[in-house]
Amino acid sequence: MAPRKKRTPKPSSAKTHGVINGAGEVVEQPIISTIRENFMPYAMSVILSRAIPEIDGFKPSHRKLLYTMYKMGLLKGGRTKSANIVGATMKLNPHGDAAIYDTMVRLSRGYEALLHPYVDSKGNFGKFYSRDMAWAASRYTEARLAPICNELFRDIDKDTVDFADNYDNTMKEPSLLPAVFPSVLVNTNTGIAVGMASNICSFNLKEICETTAALIRDPGHDIKSTLPAPDFIGGCQILYDEKVINQVYETGRGSIRLRARYTYDKSQNCIDILSIPGTTTLEAIIEKIIDLAKQGKIKEIADVRDETGLDGLKITIDLKRGVNPDQLMAKLFKLTTLEDSYACNFNVLIGGSPRVLGVKALLEEWIAFRVECVRRRTFFDRTKKAERLHLLQGLAKILLDIDKAIRIIRETEEEIEVVPNLMIGFGIDQTQAEYVAEIKLRHLNREYILKRTRDIEELEKEIAELDDILKSKARIKTIIVKELKTVAKEYGEPRRSMIIYEDTVQYSEEAEPVPDYPCTLFFTREGYFKKITPQSLRMSNVHNLKDGDEITQEIEFTNNCDLLFFSDKAQVYKAKAGDFSDTKASVLGDYVAAKLGMDEGENAVYMVATKDYKGMMLFAFENGKAAKVPLEAYATKTNRKKLTGAYSDKSPLAGALWIDDDRELLFTASSGRMLLVHTGVLALKTTRNTQGVAVMRLKKGHRVFSVRAYEEGTFQKPQRYRTKSLPALGALPSNEDKTDEQLSLL
Repeated sequence: MAPRKKRTPKPSSAKTHGVINGAGEVVEQPIISTIRENFMPYAMSVILSRAIPEIDGFKPSHRKLLYTMYKMGLLKGGRTKSANIVGATMKLNPHGDAAIYDTMVRLSRGYEALLHPYVDSKGNFGKFYSRDMAWAASRYTEARLAPICNELFRDIDKDTVDFADNYDNTMKEPSLLPAVFPSVLVNTNTGIAVGMASNICSFNLKEICETTAALIRDPGHDIKSTLPAPDFIGGCQILYDEKVINQVYETGRGSIRLRARYTYDKSQNCIDILSIPGTTTLEAIIEKIIDLAKQGKIKEIADVRDETGLDGLKITIDLKRGVNPDQLMAKLFKLTTLEDSYACNFNVLIGGSPRVLGVKALLEEWIAFRVECVRRRTFFDRTKKAERLHLLQGLAKILLDIDKAIRIIRETEEEIEVVPNLMIGFGIDQTQAEYVAEIKLRHLNREYILKRTRDIEELEKEIAELDDILKSKARIKTIIVKELKTVAKEYGEPRRSMIIYEDTVQYSEEAEPVPDYPCTLFFTREGYFKKITPQSLRMSNVHNLKDGDEITQEIEFTNNCDLLFFSDKAQVYKAKAGDFSDTKASVLGDYVAAKLGMDEGENAVYMVATKDYKGMMLFAFENGKAAKVPLEAYATKTNRKKLTGAYSDKSPLAGALWIDDDRELLFTASSGRMLLVHTGVLALKTTRNTQGVAVMRLKKGHRVFSVRAYEEGTFQKPQRYRTKSLPALGALPSNEDKTDEQLSLL
């Protein structure tokens, strides 16, 4: 954008009172400076002080609310009105009361969004799985801190964390909470900042504590052995994909598939959905099912309704007579958000900088944070005990001559001189003298002083123990492990989300009936596909092709067959003939690579049509090798669209053929030599990506470039091209075999 021109103000002959010089003047300012000075500070403010959680697992709004409740005495006392909590929190959080109350609702037990809620609520707090179930106003509800908050605020008054001024410098608030357990991974946390976001899924508290303890003892611990997968509040099922779990654990990013849990009531002929993924709502699911029924895509449902009550979430689906509930649910999983994905993005503020960390790295950061908390707590206890010891040591000196202490105090004329005289008389410092001077007259007896000084030896032992802990990081970690075990034992709960492994998932979706009728399938060298009915072919059989393209395969089959398209990147893509529309010879057809979503630069080179996966695939490679693989090796139980390792990628593919039985094939090399090979001599390999066996021996710089089925009568003397053993060099074509067709191959 071109900069705006500077507008020169009109000269004025007289001064005007109250007018600011330069008012209304447009000044040129580079856009980069505007972004740096205005937008970037705003973006950093949102990232650092609003949307991204820190290593204690909380955003500033969470921390301010919980700390306010802690200072209000709501950790052990009774509940108070939510409006009181909101009002008190505004001393730390200068936002509107609605925003503060929304934060409290999402942390509450009644809202049911967290595995371990931090707010023990009473009243209507809504439900996370419902879009329309709104929570009551703050004046009607009550709340206090849940018992697990004891572990969030333990020893917070012992200098375990730093404190900072609030927004108007009238109060202090903690920068972090000294959580005894890794709360950052125990409860779900979502935040959207400027240019980045955070989405942390929840894990089982007991498993997290066990994993953290094991990681402290052994930094090389395999966390998957103690932390198999996340755990979600709704109790939905997790479709376990090891590759995705590894990605989340290593990088902090990945998409975990969740599926609703349901039961079938045979007596009522209905399906009861008892849990749904946390990424959707029951209203959205019901509306989608109704919409699918109106469109005619689902005809098995008689009625669907929301029966959520005091027992929790429940969506009831009444079935028509004779409907298979598992097949219906498989269809609903595909068409609705009853099966959904949770996109993980473990973005956490570490030392004031946003970082995306995997589970192990995040636990290691928490361990480092907790080590510092325990060290500071130990140092605080050591300092307090040392101060106490110092006072008692001064008191012990008084024990030597109580009468002398009384005489010094009685004979001192001015009160201000009492402390200096005691310091001189007993050789103690000012702090000890102040402590002695403040002792009540009733306590100036031998029994009281002996009781006080009896603790000196015990204090000395405790201080020595604390000094030893401060010197040993291993002892600090032992303390952390012990605390983690205590938390796991006291607050741990069984897993709510069931893990279903990918290979055991039943894809029992009832296939839509595909009309079956005869058709002819055409495949071109450039990768175009046509499906034409006999009637259309009779009307016109002149094909419209791209310049230089030609039809390489023509197969008469029916519409409900499977199609396998082998690509030049050693992959095979599966489709149904019914997935392609009927067309005419006058159109180019479907470009297979685009239709099936092949990788960039990948092209289809051969097509197979089948229903029963009988027969064999013969792959010829440019290095002279050939492999024979049964077609049933490409049949899958699940509806997979793509198979990698369709054939060996060690050498480029020279040609592929489907054969129903062993027969002779003609191999042609770039040197012009030809070789007739009967496929019966090739062993059938069950491994798809086998490298095959050497068939044609090649001279340096030459390659096999084609293979095709041999038809009797092609050669005058076919025996010339046959051999008794493989690999063989082949033979050059004789004069009588040098037809125009043969010459075109050279």
